[in-house]
Amino acid sequence: MKRVAAVLAALAVGTGTLTGVSHADSLGRFYGQEVTWTACGDTALDQAGAQCAQVEVPLDYSAPRGRTLKVAISRIKASDTARRRGIMLSNPGGPGGAGLHFMLYVRGGLTPEVASRYDLIGMDPRGVGRSAAIDCDWPVGHMLWSAGLTRRDFRAAVRTQEDLARRCEQKEGDRIAHITTRNTARDMDVIRGALGEAKTSYLGFSYGTYLGAVYTQMFPRRADRFVLDSAVDPASYMAGSIKKQGPVNEAALDDWAAWTAARDADYSLGTTRARVRARVEGLVRQAARSPIRIGTHLLDARFLPMTLFTLLQDARYNAHLAARVRQIADAAEGKPVQPSADFDQELRLHLNGEPQDLSSQGAVICGDTAAPRNPERYWRDIRRSRATQPVFGAYANNITACAFWRAPLEPRTVVRNDVPALIVQATQDTRTVYQEGVALRRAMPGSRLVTLQDVRMHGILGRLRNACVEEAVNTYFRDGVLPAADLTCRA
Repeated sequence: MKRVAAVLAALAVGTGTLTGVSHADSLGRFYGQEVTWTACGDTALDQAGAQCAQVEVPLDYSAPRGRTLKVAISRIKASDTARRRGIMLSNPGGPGGAGLHFMLYVRGGLTPEVASRYDLIGMDPRGVGRSAAIDCDWPVGHMLWSAGLTRRDFRAAVRTQEDLARRCEQKEGDRIAHITTRNTARDMDVIRGALGEAKTSYLGFSYGTYLGAVYTQMFPRRADRFVLDSAVDPASYMAGSIKKQGPVNEAALDDWAAWTAARDADYSLGTTRARVRARVEGLVRQAARSPIRIGTHLLDARFLPMTLFTLLQDARYNAHLAARVRQIADAAEGKPVQPSADFDQELRLHLNGEPQDLSSQGAVICGDTAAPRNPERYWRDIRRSRATQPVFGAYANNITACAFWRAPLEPRTVVRNDVPALIVQATQDTRTVYQEGVALRRAMPGSRLVTLQDVRMHGILGRLRNACVEEAVNTYFRDGVLPAADLTCRA
């Protein structure tokens, strides 16, 4: 009966189908498939009592009788069966973030009462982790890094990005064109149907908010209670979102520099904000002239800003960032420096793509939206940004592999719907800036925006204990009641 119900539910969708593709004729076998749960073969998941399964989906939804792939999902079952609400899908962000374990993290941001009412579903999105992972064999970890300081550096960046795109085309071929957000949203709906659910709730962080918003646009009648934490503006995804990171990260660097200057006895990086910032900018210039040796790594001006960017996402990392800059400064002075374990791991990813490059991230970004092709456009924007964004402008405006990617198969998703959702955004977010959350609120007028005032943080729920935010989120997941109006919370 469950399988029959799932097929009937799929046929009744009415929205979200591809033009000319009938659910009944083409997708029914996917929506009606039996899902077999087994042990996950992963210590953390198994100890948490999770189960894992694979759900078969079309590689190309416009040709559902063609090739398929299997999407890996995990589940912690609702313990309160009497008051069970349904399933809660989730996504940690990225794009390209593996999500099988994310429901363990999600559970930490929910009250026991709320968590007990949902089957918490983790998912490795298509092209990631256990879900037919994309691997383009990139020589660096990802395509998002700084262009450096000179025209010569930028030309080298252009060559590298072109090489990254070529590697993906050669290694993955036609398959890579189908690793997109719209197809992941379709996969989510197949999972919903295969699990026999009429609707799904959802918790998404960062890029996961874009995925969630796209789902609400494609399958509005299948969306139950959606919480979107640290939101992306669908209208500016993805290049526009990255551009906005430049100014806010410069501001965050100023805040950190002031904090560090007040602790010069500990870090010896300068006694004023201006001196600390000058020290950082000097290190970037030095790395551009000659890479700085840190352990076995050579840190150049492409990736030095990214080692700062990583820790500027959370003001609680100020001391960690100050210690890191102190290490880089010592290395720049010729002192032998061994990076801390986390710094070493980060450098291995940035510089060598170890243990696994993030080409899946590039596949999604480039497969979702077309990028300008002319390198001179990027160089112009980089030059214009230098005066106000000396550290991060060459990152936020840099060319990426998308400039050399094949054209996306589908247009960008325009999000404009009345699906209720709860959007959570910190005012000093350095990854998805506050204005992105405001824009998503406008695009989804049935939603509410919870603003976390004067906090530098990306990804709030489960990371920062804030009674105001947690009450809004848990009330919505428990009762389906949004705040009467947009809400401002304070740390």
